Amino acid sequence: MLTVLLITTFLLAIGFAGFAITILIKKNGKFPELHIGKNKDLKKRGIGCATSQDKMEQAKVKQSLQFKQLTLLDKELNSL
Repeated sequence: MLTVLLITTFLLAIGFAGFAITILIKKNGKFPELHIGKNKDLKKRGIGCATSQDKMEQAKVKQSLQFKQLTLLDKELNSL
């Protein structure tokens, strides 16, 4: 049981060291951007983040609709 724990800890330490070395060696020292909306190749293909696209479409619909605010009295008068 103790040997499995030591082997696991050793492998995790090697993994974390590999990430640290990768960050130090890279030019900007940052992890690559994983967000779909900021990926250049996906932008070229017209693929975007579903959440961002949904928000943009909702904003377009909201701008195009003319909301009429009725008071309770106006609603009652219209129902007669």
